[in-house]
Amino acid sequence: MNIVKNIWRTVPTLRNNFLNYNTLLHTTRPLSTATVTPLVKPIENAPQQIDPVLDKLYRRVELEMRGIDPAVLLSYSWFCIAAASHLGIDVTKSWALRKAEKERHTLLRCVHIYKKHRVQYEIRTYFRFIHLQRLTGSTCDTYLEYIERNLPEGCALKVTKIECQKLPEHIIPPN
Repeated sequence: MNIVKNIWRTVPTLRNNFLNYNTLLHTTRPLSTATVTPLVKPIENAPQQIDPVLDKLYRRVELEMRGIDPAVLLSYSWFCIAAASHLGIDVTKSWALRKAEKERHTLLRCVHIYKKHRVQYEIRTYFRFIHLQRLTGSTCDTYLEYIERNLPEGCALKVTKIECQKLPEHIIPPN
């Protein structure tokens, strides 16, 4: 009990907040008797037009991942597949290219002389691909935003969507 009294004495902010809370609880406010009038009058007998917005359907979504470290790329592809399975998205294909794409740059060691002394730099880019099937627009947007926010450093993501659309009116389907 002594500890509570000491805290009560030493902490004025706690004491003031407690007193303000108690005064708020025990004060009563009179009810307002004023009536609220709307600013805009509703239109009577107006036809209510509800235009349903249909969600897009995607036949296939292709993810192309590029990176400089194959282990990070593999880990990220596992993450993308696990996220798709949690959302109930069909993953049809997941593969990687066998060889990395190599880009070589040759530079002189010294700019002024010694043309025979050169240095070669090589940049390797690794690829992984994932194909997803039968997605709605909202699911696709949610999934893509989630995996884009968790994209690791040194990786790039390219998304290609194949959308299902209705046949135009001037094309007649065969009998």
